Amino acid sequence: MIKVTVLEDSDRVVRELKLTGHAGYGEEGQDIVCAAVSALVFSAYNSIETFTEDDFEGSADERSGDFQLRFSGEISPESKLLMNSLVLGLTNIMESYGKQYIKIRFEEV
Repeated sequence: MIKVTVLEDSDRVVRELKLTGHAGYGEEGQDIVCAAVSALVFSAYNSIETFTEDDFEGSADERSGDFQLRFSGEISPESKLLMNSLVLGLTNIMESYGKQYIKIRFEEV
């Protein structure tokens, strides 16, 4: 199962996103849930890096499935939109394929 933790501030702005694990929907290399999640996450990361000046850190470990993206300063409207879009996409995957493959929890920081 992919476990997603979304850390939001009191204004519901996503400050950090953590993912761990693999979906287990299909065999390695054939898992469409993992592929969809990876595509969304890396697209958001690359878009923030390319289209904004925001300070953030990210790390990924393909073997464990761990991924983390954390903003270290002010967050632009563009990054807010990209992160909201990412969370929406992840939520849609969870609703389509089930919580046995991806589970999302929200925490306030």
